[in-house]
Amino acid sequence: MGFDGPCACSSALVDAAFGATPGRWPLPPPVGAVDRWHRAVALGGQGYYRRAHAELQEAQRSHPGSELRSLISSTAGSLHRQLGWHAAARTLDGQALVEAARAGSASAGADALVGLAADALGTGRLALSARLLDAGSRMVADSSGWRSATRLSWVRAELALARDRPVEALDAARAALAAATTGRSVRHRVKSTLLIAAAMAATGSVVPAAELARTVVADCRQHRLLPLQWAAAMLCAGLGDPDSAALADRIAADIAERGAYFRREHSDDVDVLDWPRGPAGYC
Repeated sequence: MGFDGPCACSSALVDAAFGATPGRWPLPPPVGAVDRWHRAVALGGQGYYRRAHAELQEAQRSHPGSELRSLISSTAGSLHRQLGWHAAARTLDGQALVEAARAGSASAGADALVGLAADALGTGRLALSARLLDAGSRMVADSSGWRSATRLSWVRAELALARDRPVEALDAARAALAAATTGRSVRHRVKSTLLIAAAMAATGSVVPAAELARTVVADCRQHRLLPLQWAAAMLCAGLGDPDSAALADRIAADIAERGAYFRREHSDDVDVLDWPRGPAGYC
């Protein structure tokens, strides 16, 4: 599930966040902070970033324990990172790491370190990203969780692509899919498959990569995974499909209508979702 603490939470929201129904709509109302976290994860996966952000803020205001507080901050960081706001994400992932240490939670600590590694990668600090991944891998081993292992392999694949090591990237992407397959999350399997397609393209297997990317676009449409559909459409466009570029533009417009937008290169790196900083972020 991603949260190891005791809770009485909605199985429907767990399944929407980390299971077989990521496209469920409407989502059931939350009962407590854990439900709100699961609901935020599901909303983010569907591209409702502003609604997801609001759920996370409400969850924080309920004064959850340190482990859940860490996971909430990691999720907020992920929402910002997906939109390209890496500086804001870095602050949130740092907060998540502090709370994970307070809770003594390997799984939450792994989430935070992997998030920080992704933040470093997104700002071009590849050596730092690699060091953080090494630290995160030790926590992933301690946590024994499929979700942490999947996320670790995602960032390993992305780092390998950034270093122009496509074979290494393909191995990491396949490891991500293998880890995701041990869980129930459709979203994690779909994203892992998208990374496999990207790595295949980097190795020169352009035609099969494009075919696989098109299946990801279709899977995302079926499961309402709008941000991943945008990424898959961008990959298809990069592999020579002009119709996919138009699709990516339409998806970006849909996400903007839902209250968020992708950071443009060279724009000011401010917190587009206005997440509270420092102690206020823990209220």
